[in-house]
Amino acid sequence: MTRPRPHSRRVLPLAAVAALVLGLLTATSAHAATFQYWGYYQLTNGAWVFAQKGSGETNPTDGSVEGWRWAITEESGTPPRTPRVTPTFEQVCDATDAQSGMKRVAVVLDYGRAVDGDGTSTPPDVAAECAVVPAAATGAEVLAAVAAVRNGTTGLVCGINGYPATGCGGAVASLTEEQKAADTPVTLAAAASASAQTQPPDGTTPGATPYSPTATAGPVTAPAPGAASGSGVPLVVWVGLVILLLGVAALVWAARRRGQEV
Repeated sequence: MTRPRPHSRRVLPLAAVAALVLGLLTATSAHAATFQYWGYYQLTNGAWVFAQKGSGETNPTDGSVEGWRWAITEESGTPPRTPRVTPTFEQVCDATDAQSGMKRVAVVLDYGRAVDGDGTSTPPDVAAECAVVPAAATGAEVLAAVAAVRNGTTGLVCGINGYPATGCGGAVASLTEEQKAADTPVTLAAAASASAQTQPPDGTTPGATPYSPTATAGPVTAPAPGAASGSGVPLVVWVGLVILLLGVAALVWAARRRGQEV
């Protein structure tokens, strides 16, 4: 009787592991969660980049541009909807004088499309403000210097300047065709006067935040079920990769053991 070649025993288990990982990835894509939330961005080389940390964990530099966008976004690797205007720092902050010991940060506020809102109120026009805050101010403190912020108990930015009035990172069961449609160009509203730009909303002071430090930490977007916090890669994908690596390691170990027995 011909003895099976060793590699023929390894192909089937490896194929099974690969099939399992593929199944996990397919299941993840098929059940992608969709949420409404305020996304947090930084303007880098003229393009918006989704923030890798929460606004309470970042320290924007003097001369930088921060962006916030209300939108509905899938948590499955689909590119998020970014602010629809990309002004330069000079366009927003040139009329605001620099101050010793302070930094200036341009902030774009994009309240999104009406179709992505609550269906009862009209989102304000896209606007930009120049925040003048202490050099050590976080992204959350920068935002609080130019807008009234409503936060959730987990640190999510739930509302900016009263929009939306209620809710925080709610899930969306399904998207309409209008919600799936691409963004259309918008025009940036006229910049506020220099005196207004250096003044925070009522009840706040430059660099101060109306919520506790624990409320500013962590990601600013609603975490999708089964998603790894702060990575954008679903947890189930990591699990699948770990299973694959363990399977390969087991196959190598078994091959070595058979080699020793021969």
